[in-house]
Amino acid sequence: MSKEIKMGVFGCSRGLNYAGLFSHEDAIEMVAFCDKNESRLANATSTFPGVPGFASFDEFMAYGKEHGMNAVFLANYFHEHAPFAIRVMEAGMAALSECLPASTLKQCCELVRAKERLGGKYMFCENYPYMTGILELARLCHEGTLGTVMYLEGEYNHHDGPEALYARSQGKYHWRNWEPRCFYLSHSLAPLMMMVDGSPRYVSAQAAVSQVQKDKFPFRAITDGMAQMLCKFDNGSVARFSGCNGISSGYSAYRAFGDKGSAEWGRHTERRIRLHLSDWNNPEGTPELQFYDPTDSVCKFDPRVAQGLSAGHGGSDYIVVQNIIAYLRDGVEPYFDVYKAAAIAATACLSLKSSMNNGEMFKVPDFHSEEEMKEVENDDLTPFYDDEGHGGTYKPSLEYTPERFAQVGVYNKG
Repeated sequence: MSKEIKMGVFGCSRGLNYAGLFSHEDAIEMVAFCDKNESRLANATSTFPGVPGFASFDEFMAYGKEHGMNAVFLANYFHEHAPFAIRVMEAGMAALSECLPASTLKQCCELVRAKERLGGKYMFCENYPYMTGILELARLCHEGTLGTVMYLEGEYNHHDGPEALYARSQGKYHWRNWEPRCFYLSHSLAPLMMMVDGSPRYVSAQAAVSQVQKDKFPFRAITDGMAQMLCKFDNGSVARFSGCNGISSGYSAYRAFGDKGSAEWGRHTERRIRLHLSDWNNPEGTPELQFYDPTDSVCKFDPRVAQGLSAGHGGSDYIVVQNIIAYLRDGVEPYFDVYKAAAIAATACLSLKSSMNNGEMFKVPDFHSEEEMKEVENDDLTPFYDDEGHGGTYKPSLEYTPERFAQVGVYNKG
């Protein structure tokens, strides 16, 4: 069988996980790897003998073009996706972005305009919406079990200790050392968007200082331990969601509340769905309160799930790969297209502004509208720096001080 998708992988940490999934697909042929980190690149090329690796992105793209590469999976640094996605599309290849697609409002506009100008292919490969619990919550929302869904919650928690976080973020200007908690929000926000088929239109945010961050994480430039956003969607529903919170709760959690009932998955449910139906509107013979494993229901709803349950992140990585194939080979448009991707990234940028202005509400642009994009097309405020310490255009979050900046990159377990 012909392998229609000739894939390159840019970023060999998270990208190597996906390369393993790509290698099992008849439709995908691995063409090349790219990573500036020598050890990661060597690991990739030894894991996939015969697939060359490049430290230079230009050399990677030149080799790929010569050997028919038509798609690039972008698993590079979190804050650098948009410029590389645009370069990939300019080369006539599909850009597949593994995480937040842009780190400024200006980049959001540039990404959308490049996709429209070039007529290329772009997909945001956010995986959390395809976990079994989220898929079941989406089914309950879409099929009307909960009635009109008016309110949603999404909470993503990733509580690394100092040693683990330092291992992930070595280097004074590594993006993790400068990332406000509100920025890494796609694992919380994207599932809610899919559950109610809506996009954020207004957002307000607050962040809180962590004393532990201040005392035990001297390599981080900022000291916020959590961030919470309140959002109004374009379909009228209201959502409350977190960024990547550094709080210890055991689980991430998602909830949907409608006028007929509510459902949740995650915290306190032991990975079961908790479904509560209003007693006055409950179908006869149906329990008012149910707890159940979502797996069987979701496998009937989406047969692909059963095939990928052993893949990463509860099978969601497998579903992302199937969506990539459906898009690039079969022409099925991805749910998280460039417009939804830009809306998620813009919500992150505006949440940071809001949290620095005591929760001020900001409008999230509709990236289908050139008029609304013009309002933010020059907004390049960002908390992130390049390797040489250039590019950060404003203080990233709470209790940033020049004295703390001087400690960044210095880690002392004592």
